[in-house]
Amino acid sequence: MPAQFDAARTSRDDPASDRVGTGGALVLRTRVLDADDVRRALIRIAHEVVERNHGPDDVVLVGLYTRGPAIARRLAGAIEQFEGVAVPVGALDVAFYRDDIGLRRIQPLGPTQIPVDITGKVVVLVDDVLYTGRTARSALDALTELGRPRAVQFAVLVDRGHRELPIRADFVGKNLPTAESEDVRVQLSEIDGGVDGIELWGPDTGMPGSDARSGGSGGSGR
Repeated sequence: MPAQFDAARTSRDDPASDRVGTGGALVLRTRVLDADDVRRALIRIAHEVVERNHGPDDVVLVGLYTRGPAIARRLAGAIEQFEGVAVPVGALDVAFYRDDIGLRRIQPLGPTQIPVDITGKVVVLVDDVLYTGRTARSALDALTELGRPRAVQFAVLVDRGHRELPIRADFVGKNLPTAESEDVRVQLSEIDGGVDGIELWGPDTGMPGSDARSGGSGGSGR
């Protein structure tokens, strides 16, 4: 049984105060991916990144906080295993580039660290959940101050739909149709402790069989 996902382990991009229709506590709907599923999805994405770019030589993986850097490191580890090439891994905090910067308190989540010059490189942005696309847009703005990549691609563990901007992921671990009232909760052992996994939570409908564990805002991504 995976460790319980709680509000402290959710993504920064979709606080309950921003969302409509969640009502009160959320309950577990289903476990979407277990630890082995997550591992297989990341290995598949790593192979797709290398195939799309005809090798890993010009690739730079840049994770978006909070879980993106951990996912990027795992992708780099997988690529090194089957290609024998150490792909540079960076981390990007987009807090100061968000389009709602005047509507909420800014919460920097970690240092931006890009280990190489990204000019002329293929930068693969990496995040856990793709939702509205606004975080990805912010990341594109942030990259313009760091260099001029030859191309920018986007890899996510889960695409839950509900895009508000014309942004799509190039590499997706799991396409998961959701309602806007639901939360996709990603747990990674190096960030959250416990066991890797992805769960779908939603409002308590009172139907038999619901796992009535309490939940706050979820890692729905933006």
